[in-house]
Amino acid sequence: MTQPIDPEAFKQRLERISEIFAGMVVHADEQAKYRCPYKDRRDQCTAQFGCRNQRPAREPGGLQGCAAQDGQLDYRSAWETLGPEKAAALRDKLRR
Repeated sequence: MTQPIDPEAFKQRLERISEIFAGMVVHADEQAKYRCPYKDRRDQCTAQFGCRNQRPAREPGGLQGCAAQDGQLDYRSAWETLGPEKAAALRDKLRR
């Protein structure tokens, strides 16, 4: 048997979840100002496009390394732009 939902308890839970996620969003927004979102915890580049900070992979077939130092680089200017045709082709390729 299903119990009815208490609207006040539901509202309190939503407010608590919103508080938790708001803190995460603030932290992510701040971190995104100085850390490339494509750099993983092992300093490997997960981007599917060129970047001047990419370094050769440590092992054959592995991810390229990331030479960017957190807090010391505005990574956004490092990305190469593909242009609309190449970007569409890459999107199609990644969807397969």
